[in-house]
Amino acid sequence: MLNSFSQFSDMQTVVSILIAIAAVATVLTIFMPFLESDTLGRRMKAVASERERIRARERERMASKKPQITLRQAPKAYMKQVVESFNLTKWLGAEDARDKLAMAGYRGAQAEVAFLFFRLVAPIGLFLVTVFYIWMNDFDWSFLTVVAAGITAALVGIKAPEIVLKNTTSKRQLSLRRAFPDALDLLLICVESGMSIEHAFRKVSQEIGVQSVPLAEEFTLTTAELSYLPDRRMAYENLVNRTGVDSMKQIATVLIQAERYGTPLGAALRVVAQESRDMRMAEAEKKAAALPPKLTVPMIIFFLPVLFAVIITPAAIQIMAMPS
Repeated sequence: MLNSFSQFSDMQTVVSILIAIAAVATVLTIFMPFLESDTLGRRMKAVASERERIRARERERMASKKPQITLRQAPKAYMKQVVESFNLTKWLGAEDARDKLAMAGYRGAQAEVAFLFFRLVAPIGLFLVTVFYIWMNDFDWSFLTVVAAGITAALVGIKAPEIVLKNTTSKRQLSLRRAFPDALDLLLICVESGMSIEHAFRKVSQEIGVQSVPLAEEFTLTTAELSYLPDRRMAYENLVNRTGVDSMKQIATVLIQAERYGTPLGAALRVVAQESRDMRMAEAEKKAAALPPKLTVPMIIFFLPVLFAVIITPAAIQIMAMPS
């Protein structure tokens, strides 16, 4: 009987403990949401208040004095004078330069004038700097060698602005390609939620700027062109010409066909978004497949000598330690 009572008391203790644990868990479940702090809401509120303070400060600054910053900057006076004096717009191909500058993200007359100015000044400047450097260091070079070095420097100066522009364009297009699939997904969500294509572009440009500033700029310009151009097809074609990315050409074709034939825009955007992601994945797989051949030479140069040293050194030490 005593054993049965002790078992009962132990059982009752266990049940009491389980009930207490369940009660504490219930209380914590109910009151934990009230104890948690709204971190996201607090951060958003702080950002909103900071935005309002910045707006108020900028309004006061603009009201106190005339603003000096404009969206379109005028060309520098001396650059413009040099370009117009030598008629560089005709001789250096301004139309081609304008398209390349747009792909690199440089817009307006200031960018075009500066590019043409540096295409003229860079070769002359490098030629003079090279000749002056050789003369100052008193190299024992013949006159023909000095002239050849100066001409080489001038050729480098001719190609330098184009190389810089090409590198800037490549980096910008890489940013566009990486962020474009995510932008298409956002565009698809906006269109299927009932937004017009103008509002969708505006909304996506606001959201995608965290990932790619160039893509946000292009979508903002497309939104503006959709608002004032007489033909919406021109806005899509301008987007392709400004970026030079194949994915942009594909989405522009889809949007133009949707405008012309009334095809469902959501289904077309979904297909284009999937194809864009597949292209990005294929590009990543291609780069991954190219790694083994690229790593072969570094492994032969850096890893094999160390491996041989680790294997052979103990045996060499033992042989040297053996008595003769």
